[in-house]
Amino acid sequence: MSPSAPAVGMPTLDQLQVFLAVAETGSFAAAARQLKRATSAISYQIDQLELQLGLALFDRAGTRRPVLTPAGLAMRTEAQGVLRGVGALRARAGGLRTGLEAEVSLVVDVMLPAERLACAARDFQADFPTVALRLHIESLGAVGQLVLGGVATIGVSGPIRAGGEVLEQRAIGHVELVPVAAPDHPLARSGPLVPGESRDHIQLVLSDRSPLTAGQDFGVLADRTWRIADLSAKHALLRAGIGWGSMPRWMIADDLAAGRLVALDLPEWPRVGYPFHLIHRTDTPPGPAARWLIDRFAAQAEGGESGAYAAAP
Repeated sequence: MSPSAPAVGMPTLDQLQVFLAVAETGSFAAAARQLKRATSAISYQIDQLELQLGLALFDRAGTRRPVLTPAGLAMRTEAQGVLRGVGALRARAGGLRTGLEAEVSLVVDVMLPAERLACAARDFQADFPTVALRLHIESLGAVGQLVLGGVATIGVSGPIRAGGEVLEQRAIGHVELVPVAAPDHPLARSGPLVPGESRDHIQLVLSDRSPLTAGQDFGVLADRTWRIADLSAKHALLRAGIGWGSMPRWMIADDLAAGRLVALDLPEWPRVGYPFHLIHRTDTPPGPAARWLIDRFAAQAEGGESGAYAAAP
C-alpha cells in the first residue's frame, strides 16, 4: 500500500512489536506464529502503523514475502531503540519497587589497583544493569571527605584518621608502596645507601586536597618536597629524573622491569603496606547494589585477586 496523509495518533508499543516481528521473521504468517496471533491481525496492525506514520514500511509488490522499504529499514532501527528504552524503564521501575538504588556513587583511592576497580565495575554492570555507577577518583583524606559529605555512598579509602564516629570501616587489603627514582638519580647508584641520605634529595609527595588529613604527612622523609595533586603526574616526574618518591608497585611494575625506574633500598623506609578500607556513613546504610560492591571488594582481598595486595617485605 501507499499511505497518504498520516492518521491521528502515535504508534503503540504493540504495533512496534508486530512491525519488528514481521521484519525479523520475513513474513506475516511467521510473525503471527511467533506472537501467537492470527495472520489477519498482524496485517491489520501493519496497515494501521503505516497509516499513522504516513510511510510504506514494506514492499509487497511482486513478491510473496514483505520486504522492508528504505523507510522501513530506518524505522526498524528506531523501533528497536524505543523498545529497548521501554524495557530498561520497566526494569528500573521494578528495581526501585524492590528497594534497589537508581544510582550508586563510589569514590576510590587513586592507589587502588586499576584491575581491582575494573573487575568490580564489570561484574557490577552485569549484576545490576539498571543501576548507574557514579565514580570519583581521589587521594588520601579526600575519599573520606566525599563519603562524610554525602557526595559518595561508599568509598575505598586509604589511611583515614577522622570520621571514625560516623564511618563504618571494613578492611579490604593493601598495596606495597615502593620508593623509586630514575636510573640516573644519585640515590639510584649501585651500592648500599647511608641511613638518612634520602633527606638530602627532593622527594615528590602526593598532596592531600582534604582538610580531614591536612598537614599530616605519609611516608615523607626528605627535608625538601614537591607536592603534587595527581599520581600520574608524580609518576611522569619520577621517570623524568625529578626527585624520588614512593609509588604503588602495581603501577610501576613495567617501569621496574624495563629499567625506567629503580627501586631504592632506603634503610629508613617503613616496610608497611598502604591499607584500604571500604567506608560508608553509619546513618545511611548502603542499599543492595552498594552492599554488593562492598562484598565484591572484600572478596577480592580475601582471594588475593591480581596478586597486587601483598604487604611490603
